[in-house]
Amino acid sequence: MGRTIARALLLAGLLHGRPAAADDLALWTLYDRMLRQAKYIDLTHAFAPVQPVWPGFAQGRFKAAQAGRTIEGFVREGDVFTYEAHGFVATAYDLPTDQYGTQLDPPAHWNPRGATISDLPATYTLRPLAVIDITPQVARDEGYHLQVSDIAAFEARHGRIPAGAVVMVRSDWSKRWADAERFRQKPFPGVGLAALKFLHGERGILFHGHEPLDTDTTPTLEGEAWLMHNNFAQAEGVANLDKVPEAGALIAIGFAKPLGGTGGFARYIAIAPPDWPHGVSVAEAPGAPLPLQPAPLRRDADGVMRPAPP
Repeated sequence: MGRTIARALLLAGLLHGRPAAADDLALWTLYDRMLRQAKYIDLTHAFAPVQPVWPGFAQGRFKAAQAGRTIEGFVREGDVFTYEAHGFVATAYDLPTDQYGTQLDPPAHWNPRGATISDLPATYTLRPLAVIDITPQVARDEGYHLQVSDIAAFEARHGRIPAGAVVMVRSDWSKRWADAERFRQKPFPGVGLAALKFLHGERGILFHGHEPLDTDTTPTLEGEAWLMHNNFAQAEGVANLDKVPEAGALIAIGFAKPLGGTGGFARYIAIAPPDWPHGVSVAEAPGAPLPLQPAPLRRDADGVMRPAPP
Protein backbone atom coordinates (compact mmCIF):
# COMPACT_ATOMS: atom_id res chain seq x y z
CA MET A 1 0.00 0.00 0.00
CA GLY A 2 3.07 2.23 -0.15
CA ARG A 3 3.87 4.62 2.67
CA THR A 4 1.40 4.25 5.50
CA ILE A 5 -0.15 7.14 7.37
CA ALA A 6 1.76 6.06 10.47
CA ARG A 7 5.05 6.33 8.54
CA ALA A 8 4.10 9.81 7.38
CA LEU A 9 3.50 10.79 10.99
CA LEU A 10 6.97 9.55 11.86
CA LEU A 11 8.50 11.46 8.95
CA ALA A 12 6.76 14.61 10.14
CA GLY A 13 8.29 14.16 13.59
CA LEU A 14 4.94 13.74 15.31
CA LEU A 15 5.42 10.26 16.77
CA HIS A 16 8.36 9.49 19.09
CA GLY A 17 10.09 12.63 17.81
CA ARG A 18 11.31 15.90 19.10
CA PRO A 19 8.96 18.19 21.06
CA ALA A 20 7.22 20.70 18.82
CA ALA A 21 8.18 24.32 19.20
CA ALA A 22 5.48 26.95 19.46
CA ASP A 23 5.95 27.95 15.83
CA ASP A 24 6.42 24.39 14.52
CA LEU A 25 4.59 23.70 11.26
CA ALA A 26 4.81 19.92 11.53
CA LEU A 27 1.06 19.41 11.29
CA TRP A 28 0.90 21.49 8.12
CA THR A 29 3.79 19.44 6.77
CA LEU A 30 1.93 16.24 7.59
CA TYR A 31 -1.15 17.51 5.78
CA ASP A 32 0.84 18.50 2.69
CA ARG A 33 2.91 15.31 2.58
CA MET A 34 0.18 12.78 3.31
CA LEU A 35 -3.34 13.94 4.13
CA ARG A 36 -3.79 16.12 1.05
CA GLN A 37 -3.05 13.10 -1.15
CA ALA A 38 -4.93 10.60 1.06
CA LYS A 39 -8.21 9.02 -0.05
CA TYR A 40 -11.35 10.03 1.85
CA ILE A 41 -14.29 7.59 2.11
CA ASP A 42 -17.65 8.59 3.61
CA LEU A 43 -18.97 5.92 6.00
CA THR A 44 -22.28 7.71 6.59
CA HIS A 45 -25.86 7.35 5.39
CA ALA A 46 -27.56 10.68 4.70
CA PHE A 47 -30.59 10.75 7.00
CA ALA A 48 -33.91 11.09 5.20
CA PRO A 49 -37.68 11.16 5.80
CA VAL A 50 -37.95 7.48 4.84
CA GLN A 51 -35.19 5.14 6.04
CA PRO A 52 -34.56 2.25 8.44
CA VAL A 53 -35.26 3.13 12.06
CA TRP A 54 -35.72 1.08 15.24
CA PRO A 55 -39.40 -0.02 15.33
CA GLY A 56 -40.08 1.93 18.52
CA PHE A 57 -39.30 5.25 16.84
CA ALA A 58 -41.15 7.15 14.12
CA GLN A 59 -39.77 8.44 10.83
CA GLY A 60 -38.51 12.00 10.52
CA ARG A 61 -40.25 14.73 8.54
CA PHE A 62 -38.63 17.41 6.39
CA LYS A 63 -40.38 20.64 5.40
CA ALA A 64 -39.68 24.21 4.43
CA ALA A 65 -38.81 26.45 7.37
CA GLN A 66 -41.31 29.18 8.24
CA ALA A 67 -40.68 32.62 9.70
CA GLY A 68 -41.21 32.63 13.45
CA ARG A 69 -41.96 36.34 13.57
CA THR A 70 -42.60 39.29 11.29
CA ILE A 71 -39.75 41.47 10.06
CA GLU A 72 -41.22 44.55 8.41
CA GLY A 73 -40.46 44.84 4.73
CA PHE A 74 -39.01 41.34 4.56
CA VAL A 75 -41.14 38.50 5.97
CA ARG A 76 -44.38 37.88 7.85
CA GLU A 77 -44.77 35.35 10.63
CA GLY A 78 -45.68 32.00 9.11
CA ASP A 79 -44.23 32.73 5.66
CA VAL A 80 -42.20 29.98 4.00
CA PHE A 81 -38.75 31.15 2.96
CA THR A 82 -38.13 30.90 -0.80
CA TYR A 83 -35.34 31.80 -3.18
CA GLU A 84 -37.75 33.98 -5.15
CA ALA A 85 -39.16 36.05 -2.27
CA HIS A 86 -36.29 36.09 0.24
CA GLY A 87 -33.16 35.04 -1.63
CA PHE A 88 -32.63 31.92 0.47
CA VAL A 89 -34.36 28.79 1.74
CA ALA A 90 -34.14 26.87 5.01
CA THR A 91 -35.43 23.47 6.04
CA ALA A 92 -37.14 22.34 9.25
CA TYR A 93 -36.43 18.79 10.44
CA ASP A 94 -38.86 16.99 12.72
CA LEU A 95 -36.66 14.20 14.03
CA PRO A 96 -38.58 12.17 16.62
CA THR A 97 -35.40 10.64 18.06
CA ASP A 98 -31.66 11.24 18.23
CA GLN A 99 -31.24 7.54 17.41
CA TYR A 100 -31.67 8.15 13.69
CA GLY A 101 -29.48 7.11 10.78
CA THR A 102 -25.72 6.86 11.18
CA GLN A 103 -25.18 7.77 14.80
CA LEU A 104 -22.87 7.97 17.78
CA ASP A 105 -24.37 6.60 20.98
CA PRO A 106 -22.98 8.04 24.24
CA PRO A 107 -23.40 6.21 27.57
CA ALA A 108 -26.33 8.48 28.55
CA HIS A 109 -28.47 6.58 26.00
CA TRP A 110 -28.86 3.85 28.67
CA ASN A 111 -26.95 5.07 31.71
CA PRO A 112 -28.57 7.68 34.00
CA ARG A 113 -25.10 8.80 35.10
CA GLY A 114 -23.46 8.41 31.69
CA ALA A 115 -21.78 11.06 29.55
CA THR A 116 -24.01 12.81 27.04
CA ILE A 117 -23.03 13.84 23.52
CA SER A 118 -22.08 17.32 24.72
CA ASP A 119 -19.75 15.71 27.31
CA LEU A 120 -17.61 13.89 24.73
CA PRO A 121 -14.07 15.28 24.52
CA ALA A 122 -12.64 16.93 21.43
CA THR A 123 -10.11 14.08 21.28
CA TYR A 124 -12.78 11.95 19.59
CA THR A 125 -11.97 13.83 16.38
CA LEU A 126 -9.28 11.65 14.73
CA ARG A 127 -8.25 8.07 15.51
CA PRO A 128 -6.66 4.95 13.99
CA LEU A 129 -9.25 2.79 12.22
CA ALA A 130 -9.40 -1.01 12.18
CA VAL A 131 -12.06 -2.79 10.11
CA ILE A 132 -12.82 -6.42 11.01
CA ASP A 133 -14.53 -8.23 8.14
CA ILE A 134 -17.17 -10.82 9.09
CA THR A 135 -18.89 -10.93 5.69
CA PRO A 136 -17.94 -14.58 5.00
CA GLN A 137 -19.57 -15.63 8.27
CA VAL A 138 -22.64 -13.46 7.59
CA ALA A 139 -23.00 -15.02 4.13
CA ARG A 140 -23.50 -18.36 5.92
CA ASP A 141 -25.52 -17.00 8.86
CA GLU A 142 -27.19 -13.58 8.71
CA GLY A 143 -27.36 -13.48 12.49
CA TYR A 144 -23.64 -14.02 13.02
CA HIS A 145 -22.04 -11.93 15.79
CA LEU A 146 -18.38 -10.88 15.99
CA GLN A 147 -16.36 -13.28 18.16
CA VAL A 148 -13.00 -12.97 19.94
CA SER A 149 -11.65 -15.47 17.41
CA ASP A 150 -12.42 -12.97 14.61
CA ILE A 151 -10.35 -10.34 16.42
CA ALA A 152 -7.51 -12.82 16.83
CA ALA A 153 -7.62 -13.62 13.10
CA PHE A 154 -7.51 -9.90 12.27
CA GLU A 155 -4.48 -9.37 14.51
CA ALA A 156 -2.71 -12.39 13.00
CA ARG A 157 -2.89 -10.60 9.64
CA HIS A 158 -2.40 -6.97 10.67
CA GLY A 159 -0.88 -6.86 14.13
CA ARG A 160 -2.28 -5.68 17.42
CA ILE A 161 -5.17 -3.20 17.33
CA PRO A 162 -3.83 0.16 18.59
CA ALA A 163 -5.05 1.46 21.93
CA GLY A 164 -7.53 4.29 21.41
CA ALA A 165 -8.51 3.06 17.95
CA VAL A 166 -11.99 2.83 16.49
CA VAL A 167 -12.92 -0.70 15.41
CA MET A 168 -15.60 -1.02 12.74
CA VAL A 169 -17.25 -4.39 12.16
CA ARG A 170 -17.87 -4.96 8.46
CA SER A 171 -20.90 -7.12 7.67
CA ASP A 172 -22.12 -5.39 4.46
CA TRP A 173 -25.55 -5.12 6.10
CA SER A 174 -25.54 -1.46 5.03
CA LYS A 175 -26.14 -2.61 1.45
CA ARG A 176 -29.72 -3.39 2.57
CA TRP A 177 -30.38 0.21 3.70
CA ALA A 178 -32.86 0.82 0.87
CA ASP A 179 -35.01 -2.08 2.15
CA ALA A 180 -36.04 -0.39 5.41
CA GLU A 181 -38.27 -3.18 6.68
CA ARG A 182 -35.77 -6.00 6.22
CA PHE A 183 -32.86 -3.88 7.43
CA ARG A 184 -34.23 -3.57 10.93
CA GLN A 185 -35.63 -7.09 11.31
CA LYS A 186 -33.88 -10.07 12.88
CA PRO A 187 -31.76 -11.91 12.04
CA PHE A 188 -29.03 -9.36 11.41
CA PRO A 189 -25.29 -9.34 12.14
CA GLY A 190 -24.12 -8.19 15.55
CA VAL A 191 -21.21 -7.92 17.94
CA GLY A 192 -20.88 -10.53 20.68
CA LEU A 193 -20.51 -9.47 24.30
CA ALA A 194 -17.22 -11.36 24.74
CA ALA A 195 -15.79 -9.51 21.73
CA LEU A 196 -16.84 -6.15 23.16
CA LYS A 197 -15.28 -6.96 26.52
CA PHE A 198 -12.05 -8.03 24.80
CA LEU A 199 -11.84 -4.92 22.60
CA HIS A 200 -12.31 -2.56 25.53
CA GLY A 201 -10.69 -4.58 28.32
CA GLU A 202 -7.71 -6.04 26.47
CA ARG A 203 -7.14 -3.57 23.63
CA GLY A 204 -8.40 -0.31 25.14
CA ILE A 205 -10.23 0.90 22.03
CA LEU A 206 -12.15 4.19 21.92
CA PHE A 207 -15.34 2.64 20.55
CA HIS A 208 -16.58 0.14 18.02
CA GLY A 209 -19.10 0.57 15.21
CA HIS A 210 -21.45 -1.68 13.27
CA GLU A 211 -23.73 -1.43 10.24
CA PRO A 212 -27.11 -2.47 11.73
CA LEU A 213 -29.04 -0.22 14.12
CA ASP A 214 -28.53 -2.47 17.16
CA THR A 215 -25.42 -3.97 18.72
CA ASP A 216 -26.79 -7.51 18.95
CA THR A 217 -29.97 -9.57 18.69
CA THR A 218 -30.16 -10.84 22.27
CA PRO A 219 -33.51 -10.26 24.08
CA THR A 220 -31.91 -7.77 26.49
CA LEU A 221 -29.44 -6.17 24.02
CA GLU A 222 -26.75 -7.36 26.38
CA GLY A 223 -23.87 -5.88 24.39
CA GLU A 224 -25.31 -2.37 24.25
CA ALA A 225 -26.32 -2.56 27.90
CA TRP A 226 -22.80 -3.56 28.91
CA LEU A 227 -21.23 -0.78 26.82
CA MET A 228 -23.45 2.01 28.08
CA HIS A 229 -23.31 0.98 31.75
CA ASN A 230 -19.53 0.76 31.55
CA ASN A 231 -19.29 4.23 30.01
CA PHE A 232 -18.33 3.32 26.46
CA ALA A 233 -19.78 4.85 23.30
CA GLN A 234 -20.55 3.09 20.01
CA ALA A 235 -21.32 3.88 16.36
CA GLU A 236 -24.40 2.47 14.61
CA GLY A 237 -25.72 2.52 11.05
CA VAL A 238 -22.25 2.79 9.47
CA ALA A 239 -21.86 2.39 5.69
CA ASN A 240 -19.23 1.68 3.00
CA LEU A 241 -16.90 -0.42 5.13
CA ASP A 242 -16.25 -2.56 2.03
CA LYS A 243 -14.36 0.43 0.57
CA VAL A 244 -11.93 0.86 3.47
CA PRO A 245 -8.63 -0.93 4.19
CA GLU A 246 -8.76 -3.30 7.13
CA ALA A 247 -5.69 -1.66 8.68
CA GLY A 248 -3.60 1.47 8.20
CA ALA A 249 -6.36 4.08 7.84
CA LEU A 250 -7.58 6.83 10.13
CA ILE A 251 -11.14 7.86 10.92
CA ALA A 252 -12.48 11.42 11.30
CA ILE A 253 -15.43 11.58 13.68
CA GLY A 254 -17.99 14.38 13.49
CA PHE A 255 -21.29 14.67 15.32
CA ALA A 256 -23.92 17.21 16.27
CA LYS A 257 -23.58 18.54 19.82
CA PRO A 258 -27.02 19.01 21.38
CA LEU A 259 -26.67 19.92 25.04
CA GLY A 260 -27.28 16.78 27.08
CA GLY A 261 -27.89 14.75 23.93
CA THR A 262 -28.52 11.03 24.39
CA GLY A 263 -27.63 10.20 20.79
CA GLY A 264 -25.67 11.86 18.04
CA PHE A 265 -26.35 12.40 14.35
CA ALA A 266 -22.85 11.49 13.21
CA ARG A 267 -20.61 11.58 10.16
CA TYR A 268 -17.65 9.25 9.88
CA ILE A 269 -14.94 9.66 7.22
CA ALA A 270 -12.20 7.08 6.67
CA ILE A 271 -8.83 8.46 5.58
CA ALA A 272 -6.90 5.85 3.59
CA PRO A 273 -3.37 5.95 2.11
CA PRO A 274 -2.96 7.75 -1.23
CA ASP A 275 -2.63 4.55 -3.27
CA TRP A 276 -5.88 3.07 -1.95
CA PRO A 277 -8.28 2.37 -4.88
CA HIS A 278 -11.42 3.80 -3.25
CA GLY A 279 -12.33 7.30 -2.13
CA VAL A 280 -11.31 10.75 -3.35
CA SER A 281 -8.35 13.00 -2.59
CA VAL A 282 -8.40 16.71 -1.85
CA ALA A 283 -7.07 17.30 -5.37
CA GLU A 284 -10.07 15.42 -6.81
CA ALA A 285 -12.65 17.05 -4.54
CA PRO A 286 -11.18 20.30 -3.16
CA GLY A 287 -14.51 21.45 -1.71
CA ALA A 288 -14.19 25.11 -2.71
CA PRO A 289 -15.89 26.15 -4.81
CA LEU A 290 -18.47 23.37 -4.59
CA PRO A 291 -19.96 22.08 -7.85
CA LEU A 292 -23.28 23.41 -9.11
CA GLN A 293 -26.25 21.05 -9.13
CA PRO A 294 -27.34 19.86 -12.58
CA ALA A 295 -30.65 21.71 -12.26
CA PRO A 296 -32.28 24.25 -9.90
CA LEU A 297 -33.15 22.80 -6.49
CA ARG A 298 -36.79 22.12 -5.67
CA ARG A 299 -38.36 20.56 -2.60
CA ASP A 300 -39.80 17.11 -3.35
CA ALA A 301 -42.91 15.52 -1.84
CA ASP A 302 -40.92 14.40 1.22
CA GLY A 303 -39.52 17.90 1.79
CA VAL A 304 -36.01 17.09 0.51
CA MET A 305 -34.20 19.65 -1.64
CA ARG A 306 -33.22 17.96 -4.94
CA PRO A 307 -32.41 19.10 -8.49
CA ALA A 308 -35.63 19.69 -10.38
CA PRO A 309 -36.42 16.88 -12.86
CA PRO A 310 -35.98 17.73 -16.55
